[in-house]
Amino acid sequence: MNQTELTLPLAQQLGERLLRQGLTITTAESCTGGGIACSITDIAGSSAWFERGFVTYSNAAKTEMLGVDASVIASQGAVSEAVVIAMAKGACAQNGDDLGVAVSGVAGPDGGSPEKPVGTVWLACYLAKEDKVHTRLLQLKGDRHAVRQQTIVAALTDCLALLS
Repeated sequence: MNQTELTLPLAQQLGERLLRQGLTITTAESCTGGGIACSITDIAGSSAWFERGFVTYSNAAKTEMLGVDASVIASQGAVSEAVVIAMAKGACAQNGDDLGVAVSGVAGPDGGSPEKPVGTVWLACYLAKEDKVHTRLLQLKGDRHAVRQQTIVAALTDCLALLS
């Protein structure tokens, strides 16, 4: 299966749920490089519930664009629960959106460590009106493409679950 076959049904369900609830979503992506936003914008009419997202690949971008505290990145690392929560909240604050989804991880093939091996991804979904946060640590297998694809599917799935 290609990316669209995996993510299109999830993105369609997410869009339908957002529309029914009168909500909008924003993305804050590191390891997926805009893949979540791409999946969302594959849906015709997604502009009714998605206006913009952020690709914050570097630590500086996370700080400058989303307001992630540099000391949190320094103490916990970019691939951490605290950072993805701050990314999701920062994206919502920047856009005024209702739902924020953020991911940061080690897609590989390099960059892993014993503490955070390749395939380690943190994911956060933030529902602003309820100040509700859902986070998940993923330990994914496969090459760079597979890790990124699995992350996108997990992000869409978790957003749907949070809105249920």
